[in-house]
Amino acid sequence: MTVAQILAVVIFVAMFGLIVSEKIERHLVSLGCGLLMIVLVFGLSMHSMPAIWNTLALRDFFTAGFWYQAKEAAESSSGINWATILFIAGMMIMVEGMGRAGFFRWLCLRIAKAVKYRTIPLFITFMVMSSILAMFIDSITVILFLAAATVELARLLKFNPVPMIISEIFCANLGGSATMCGDPPNIIVGTSLGYSFSDFITNTGYIALIALVFTIAYFYFCFRKELGQSAAGKGTVSYPDPRDAIENKKDFIISCIIFACAVVLLITHAQTGLTVAAIGVFIGVVTLLTAGREAVILLKKVDYKTLLFFIGLFIVVGGLEQTGILELIAGFIAKISGDNAMLMIAIVLWVSAIASAFVDNIPFAATMVPVIRSLAAAQGVDLSVLAWTLAMGTDIGGSATPIGASANVVGISVAAKEGHMIGWGKYCKYAAPATILVMLISMLCIYVRYF
Repeated sequence: MTVAQILAVVIFVAMFGLIVSEKIERHLVSLGCGLLMIVLVFGLSMHSMPAIWNTLALRDFFTAGFWYQAKEAAESSSGINWATILFIAGMMIMVEGMGRAGFFRWLCLRIAKAVKYRTIPLFITFMVMSSILAMFIDSITVILFLAAATVELARLLKFNPVPMIISEIFCANLGGSATMCGDPPNIIVGTSLGYSFSDFITNTGYIALIALVFTIAYFYFCFRKELGQSAAGKGTVSYPDPRDAIENKKDFIISCIIFACAVVLLITHAQTGLTVAAIGVFIGVVTLLTAGREAVILLKKVDYKTLLFFIGLFIVVGGLEQTGILELIAGFIAKISGDNAMLMIAIVLWVSAIASAFVDNIPFAATMVPVIRSLAAAQGVDLSVLAWTLAMGTDIGGSATPIGASANVVGISVAAKEGHMIGWGKYCKYAAPATILVMLISMLCIYVRYF
């Protein structure tokens, strides 16, 4: 290995170690390591200005293909994936607007009322709702409001919210795997390799649907006795009116229209030619314009730390790509699997799942995209099959432990704030077997459909 390659690996490993340790905020870690990659690797070791410019990818903003493509691009440039950054930022602004309008609280209360506040039906419908919403809204946001609503309903109906929160977290990650905009790893895969919303829904979507049926049955079997002890229906209980969640009817209607537009644009973006970057910017701008004076408040609530984390992350992964490390990893996987495409699929799926269970699945997905691209080119394996395999592995593998995905951390934190602690033992006891179950279903579906 060259000096540049050694430095790139050291910086990458250090970044992962610091992220896992949680001693320093992860956006500071990724930005710091990104800066080291530019200075030490690209500058002092490689003396390559092209490597710096390719990684920063600022020229993307000034190309027509970044905003509009008559045909989906086969792949994007290495380095910072600005399409992912802009899309997530736009969706964050939209979700903040929906939250201020009371949309999420209204939806939860409406569904609870529809099932007559019975705990078991509520448990099942919230799992389904978690999956469906996570197909279109970031799973972190879905869990943020679902967990809060679950705790509120648990207090009202006198049941333990922990089983429901664990199930919602898992289903949010599962639902997010169904579409390109559901989970950050999918956004990275889709924008990097040029796949559309319809590509994901027709490939990972059907796997997620099959897995959801088994997942609901599994969690019902695990928690049916505990949830069956609800005090609902015993005595006189005053239930909240869903309409009370809507503070401003005009804002509520506007937020629903914007959300519907976002869904339509995402579903049809392969036909319209609008890229996810253009859709993200459009949705964000429209939300701010309709918010009027509250636009500043929405901008302040955007999670800038996550966006900065992405930028630093992409620079570090770009360093691995520019120095050829990712090609070496691809070659190693190819050597182990040989000409056996099914074995290669199994390796990518399970390595992705196991790694994502212990480290954040976002950086892992960003690291693996160039790897599977190299594998497909060298071994003649269909790139799309490897893409769906990577998406399922990172999305579902992250569900296995409390730190595997951001949605897990958020859900557990919401529960803890209300006095309901979910430790590693409690979480992994139920989520780890569910993860293995879905991984086996995913592998079987991929083998049956593509081989």
